[in-house]
Amino acid sequence: MRAVVQRASRASVVVEDTLVGELTAPGLVVFVGVTHTDTPATAAALASKIYRLRILAGEKSCADVGAPLLVVSQFTLYADTSRGRRPSWSAAASGVVAEPLVTAFTDALTALGATVSTGVFGAAMQVELVNDGPVTLVLDG
Repeated sequence: MRAVVQRASRASVVVEDTLVGELTAPGLVVFVGVTHTDTPATAAALASKIYRLRILAGEKSCADVGAPLLVVSQFTLYADTSRGRRPSWSAAASGVVAEPLVTAFTDALTALGATVSTGVFGAAMQVELVNDGPVTLVLDG
């Protein structure tokens, strides 16, 4: 799994003019992509790492202060742009494989005690966020 984690003061996800997820307090926006070799154990390990990352104000983590997370699936994190001008998506897992693993990721966060909201898997989403810092990390799980 690959995640782009951004510390945000606020964020929202809209699908077809409907608000489906948001951060109304400072927390983390997590864009997550799935590749072919990922497993539920990969999802749980990455969720644990992100929940405990000390990147919030005062070197605190979401676990320390109860900050919320907004999780958005994003297969484009596995784009291969090494040849030509058209990205290849072959490293990204298909929706049938990826959707349960994104759900496993969010379930693992919830099991750790996190407050989690999400986008809609496979939907065209409009994501708005105010990156705080800015702080942006790329993690491979």
